[in-house]
Amino acid sequence: MRELFTDEHDAFRSAVGSFLDKEVVPHHEQWEADGVVSREVWQAAGRQGMLGMNLPEEYGGGGSDDFRFNAVVTEEMAYRGLHGAAFSLFNDMIAPYYGSLATDEQKRRWLPGLTSGDLIAAIAMTEPGTGSDLQGIRTTAADQGDHYLLNGAKTFISNGILSDLVIVVARTEPDAGVNGFSLLVVERGMDGFGRGRNLDKIGQHAQDTAELSFEDVRVPKENLLGEAGQGFYYLMTNLSQERLSIAVAGAAAIEAVRDLAVGYAKERQAFGRAIGSFQHNRFVLAEMATEASLARVFVDDCLKKHLTGDLDAATASMAKWWVTETQKRHVDTALQLHGGYGYMREYPIARAFLDSRVQTIYGGTTEIQKEIIGRSLGL
Repeated sequence: MRELFTDEHDAFRSAVGSFLDKEVVPHHEQWEADGVVSREVWQAAGRQGMLGMNLPEEYGGGGSDDFRFNAVVTEEMAYRGLHGAAFSLFNDMIAPYYGSLATDEQKRRWLPGLTSGDLIAAIAMTEPGTGSDLQGIRTTAADQGDHYLLNGAKTFISNGILSDLVIVVARTEPDAGVNGFSLLVVERGMDGFGRGRNLDKIGQHAQDTAELSFEDVRVPKENLLGEAGQGFYYLMTNLSQERLSIAVAGAAAIEAVRDLAVGYAKERQAFGRAIGSFQHNRFVLAEMATEASLARVFVDDCLKKHLTGDLDAATASMAKWWVTETQKRHVDTALQLHGGYGYMREYPIARAFLDSRVQTIYGGTTEIQKEIIGRSLGL
């Protein structure tokens, strides 16, 4: 029993689970083959109230800053191994920018479509030569009076194919250092805005991930999100929540993998007995169960701190790196326990092996998280 959630959250969890089982699970295999989900599932999620829980009710959002609702969506998708429809990406990592930075005019223009699922959003930070080092961003947006002239390229952009609105991180003041970045919203159909191929990843195939290019894109000043020159600080403000979101998914995935491993160990026979009855395997599963509990307690404590505004960057980084590295290790252990069947893609553990590998990379690599923690220690 988790004391973190109320009856309202539990009811929401039940509704989310039913929605996923009806609208996502039956189609996910086809989406994996297609490399992209349908736009209709986003609209269905909007009708279910699963998009933009933090956004104002007057624009179709949930009107609540209670991150536990976000966590419910993330956990229920992770339990089922669903990665294609990136609802958590929008709720946890994109919607906060619109909620806190958009002007009233921008909210009227964009939020109804975002909360209904008619508009799909992305955020474009990573570039071909720039990953975790955001200060190395080279995309530029030259001030032309009533608009910016945007030039550059982004890669590994989730929702890159489907997106209608893309928050682009660009340099608007080339010589101003961290004070020279701004956030611009690029809209589908703008001249010079191009999409490259849907990238061929080793896992999470249903989640469209693309290269984006910008060649003299005229972005009106009305599409500047927040204040010019403050983009880097806006990104830093939201990174702790982004990393917590990844840890929430990781903790749920660890529990799902534990259950897969235990279930298989009870059913699979070798030498006339269930493989879970062998001491070595029992000990392996005991270790997995213990670490799954540790991950759950740690992540739930981080959630509690986040709800009160007490989650600091170092603790969020601790959760992100430790949980995702544990997830990676547990998936590998569970696959080994499955033997040859673990290498077959029709088995959930094989898909988990492929899908989970990126967890220690996006949102800032494990090495970056340790660097942040080390600096917090005064080192």
